[in-house]
Amino acid sequence: MSALARWFIANGFYVGGYDKTSSPLTEALEAEGMNIHYDDKVGRIPTQFYNKEETLVVLTPAIPQNNIELIHFRGEEFTILKRSQVLGLLTAGMTTVAISGTHGKTTTSSMTAHILKHSGLEISAFLGGITSNYNSNLLIGDKDGIAVVEADEYDRSFLTLYPNITVVTSTDADHLDIYGEHSALLDSFNEFVGQIKQGGKLIIRKGLSLNVPDHVSKVTYGIGDGEIFAMNVKAGDACFTFDYVSSHLIIRDITLNMPGFHNVENAIAAMTVAKHLRVPVEKIKAGVESFKGVKRRFEFIYKSEKTVYIDDYAHHPTEIEACLRSVKALYPNKKLSVIFQPHLFSRTRDFAEGFSQSLSLADQLFLMDIYPARELPIPGVTSEMLFENITSPEKYLCNKENLMDYVKNNEFEVLVTIGAGDIDRFVPLIKEVVSSELSV
Repeated sequence: MSALARWFIANGFYVGGYDKTSSPLTEALEAEGMNIHYDDKVGRIPTQFYNKEETLVVLTPAIPQNNIELIHFRGEEFTILKRSQVLGLLTAGMTTVAISGTHGKTTTSSMTAHILKHSGLEISAFLGGITSNYNSNLLIGDKDGIAVVEADEYDRSFLTLYPNITVVTSTDADHLDIYGEHSALLDSFNEFVGQIKQGGKLIIRKGLSLNVPDHVSKVTYGIGDGEIFAMNVKAGDACFTFDYVSSHLIIRDITLNMPGFHNVENAIAAMTVAKHLRVPVEKIKAGVESFKGVKRRFEFIYKSEKTVYIDDYAHHPTEIEACLRSVKALYPNKKLSVIFQPHLFSRTRDFAEGFSQSLSLADQLFLMDIYPARELPIPGVTSEMLFENITSPEKYLCNKENLMDYVKNNEFEVLVTIGAGDIDRFVPLIKEVVSSELSV
């Protein structure tokens, strides 16, 4: 949503909006000239938006249906479009690269955008995370150029896109509050792949099974497997190195400064997009090696000889396992401490066993209360239902009120905070503690 907001203000429109809570991102948007408020009241809507003939209301599926301002706009018959619909309209005349998948799409789309821009191509990008290279989730290029977009499967939003190139990173079960069954999610991905334009390209992780239409060419990728794959993957000092291998090309000794086996896989997909768009090999390698990462995606917050602190957006068992296994590969002989905030009651319920299993990779776990986001509580669904099946040697239940007491009273070797709720608000506070060695 913020990338779209930035696009509109960059093109001379007056932009306002509502968010549930203030954050560093909303504060940045306000500094850029947007009018944002945080209480759901019709009276807080700026007067500039009273004229429905001159106003476009853009809706994220995260807004609940009982939102008072949304009810007002619907009742007054304002033009209301979903975020994905607007994204489809803005990119309709461009060569569109759509990055989809239940995991990895933010990192892969950000890598892809950076490699293409770094190589000198004229690109626009609408991303789901803040790239460290540009400190933004929006790149604006020529209207007839290339658009890299993060194609979100939630609420079937990506079905508003008709891309030239599509990447599918994963199709694991998720968003079952929307889809009900995993099979319905797969049906949605199949429909999306069917919308690739004539002569288009599908770049899909090896092992995924989707119906590929006759008018689309397909290539698979992975680590050690697929038509294009990574080999010689090694964990280094806050980085991974690997070789890019295809039937007719090998790019050796690539350094990725965003660690993680899953991020190496994401890099293979991004590089394959660039190769398809005829970016020279040397520029592809230089693009990967100059990529600085994405905020809250395996982000190094603090690093010293004593303590390493990493923050990550992982909120699904598969993502948590990928993150923690990669951290263990980087620091195999250090104690791994994890603070996790579950996101959504429904997701916690649907994947309880997977959460407990993946979190058990931690040597020391601090498990917070569930962040509700758009949901009301579900009876019996609490963090405790995960806690009892977690096998970490040390584990603690905590909440927002006492989390910092736990942080101050522990000594960390490697600390990872993970979650998609408001755990990021604690990151500066935790950094202050570990960096000043205030912990016991």
